[in-house]
Amino acid sequence: MIIPCDRMIGRRAFITLLGGAAAWPLAARAQQPTMPVVGFLSGYAAGPSAQYVAAFHQGLGEAGFVAGRNVGVEFRWAEYQYERLPALAADLVSRNVAVIFATGAVNATLAAKATTTIPIVFVLGSDPVKLGIVAGLNRPGGNLTGMMVLATELIPKRLEILRELVPGVTAVGLLTNPSNPTSAGSVRELQAVAQAGGLTLHIAPITSEADFDAAFATFARLKVGAFLHTTDAVFTTQYVRTIELAARYRLPTVYDIREKTDAGGLMNYGASVPDAVRQAAACTGRILKGEKPADLPVQQSTKVELIINMRTAKALGLTFPPTLLARADEVIE
Repeated sequence: MIIPCDRMIGRRAFITLLGGAAAWPLAARAQQPTMPVVGFLSGYAAGPSAQYVAAFHQGLGEAGFVAGRNVGVEFRWAEYQYERLPALAADLVSRNVAVIFATGAVNATLAAKATTTIPIVFVLGSDPVKLGIVAGLNRPGGNLTGMMVLATELIPKRLEILRELVPGVTAVGLLTNPSNPTSAGSVRELQAVAQAGGLTLHIAPITSEADFDAAFATFARLKVGAFLHTTDAVFTTQYVRTIELAARYRLPTVYDIREKTDAGGLMNYGASVPDAVRQAAACTGRILKGEKPADLPVQQSTKVELIINMRTAKALGLTFPPTLLARADEVIE
């Protein structure tokens, strides 16, 4: 059968049209913008960090970003092994993430700082200027900005609160992670404060969960009357262990965040870390929208709370002085 020429032209046009239609979805997908990815780098472990992850997503949401919808998130956890952080940071850099969100120990920020091109948003419990991370708080410069949480600066005040609660104490135990670059300065400051107050400070190094039992056994042998710890990821994520040991050895302490008091700790004096993470995540959203970290001032979380758990105080046989109770922002009965 011979097909007329005009029908052949129509068939060719129809085939061409079909081919073009099939290509439209591919072209449309190719033209869609690539979803930005935030690299979440932490010195913590994933399990105990659920509240911080939730705060992170909340802050991104406040900036208009929802994971899986218009932003991707790649999580990297060092699980308290700080030596792993440089490799984890390098992996995020190799994946060309849009922003690195560094939290859970200053080591995470220092590891991320190896890149000078990818924006970095940090949450720190130390002064980033003193650590050489940024040039200034108002004008950080470079590719880093974030949140500074009052933490290390409050440790001497916690020692004063302990002395007010237990005025007869003569020896205090101190848990510290020697691999944290801020610990040495905190220990020196605490030693000076303790010496000025006529206290003996017994220092126990903690690098893993396995060290806690030995540290508290040493405190018992040395007859310490209370204990403190420096600011570090291992104490933030292993606080249930310290609370259990404090109850077993009947040792009072002042923790740094209220989550520990809610979980059965005696009391805390410090800032809200989840709130700082939320604010830093909102800052991350601003960078995703095009703002530069060099132009975003480092925010300071200045609100400090004193929370007292009276149930734990009674279990330890402690009576709080009225002056200390009057200063408390909240008393858990």
